[in-house]
Amino acid sequence: MVIFMKRVMLIVSYDGTNYHGWQVQPSAVTIEGVLNEKISELTGESIQVIGASRTDAGVHALGNVAVFDTESRIPGEKFSYALNQRLPEDIVIQRSTEVDGEFHPRHCDCIKTYEYTIINRTFPLPEYRNTAYFYYGPLQIEPMRKAAKAFLGEHDFAGFCSAGAQVQTTVRTIYSLEVMQDLAESKIKIRVTGNGFLYNMVRIIAGTLLEVGKGAISPEDMDGIIASCDRQKAGPTAPAKGLKLLGIEYQEKIV
Repeated sequence: MVIFMKRVMLIVSYDGTNYHGWQVQPSAVTIEGVLNEKISELTGESIQVIGASRTDAGVHALGNVAVFDTESRIPGEKFSYALNQRLPEDIVIQRSTEVDGEFHPRHCDCIKTYEYTIINRTFPLPEYRNTAYFYYGPLQIEPMRKAAKAFLGEHDFAGFCSAGAQVQTTVRTIYSLEVMQDLAESKIKIRVTGNGFLYNMVRIIAGTLLEVGKGAISPEDMDGIIASCDRQKAGPTAPAKGLKLLGIEYQEKIV
């Protein structure tokens, strides 16, 4: 009997609070590790998923992408139903489908969108304790929005990358960067879309815009801070729990 291998893509959402990030680590519970375990149990194979974005500990996702190869006869679109019966409640497969066997989620051109959430009020809101950064001091939104414009386009973002990143280039393109305010819940959202992001880049952008909102950095200085490629001139790295990967859009047909 001829057995055919197929590649299945998963759209994965998760609350990253209880996990040490996406990537498998020794003696640590990770999103990737749980997926490997549950898919292997389901198919009877030794499965190793490949993720598009290796989110850090505490970071969340609405639409991370992962693929795996299997000889299982389960149709691609049925894996989401079967896996959601086995996965913990803080990891949910939103969609599954069979894709081209050559598709690799990290090697194809794509557009990624992240969102950073800040609760800005006198006292925190318990429902956001794991999914937003609480800051009680006053924040000026308009300067943050003005500073955000400096990030648009192609730049060398070496100054917005944590040490230890292994990349060929620190040049990235940002297509949009919005600072949105919800006065009803005292919530500020920083939403950024680009062709890729460096290690901790979005959290450093968020931390820098927070410094602008506090008045510690002037919006007029942002062009120079970016051009300097100096990590010391940018703001601090904002806490992981406020970050969420909203989704990934691929430039080529993958199904």
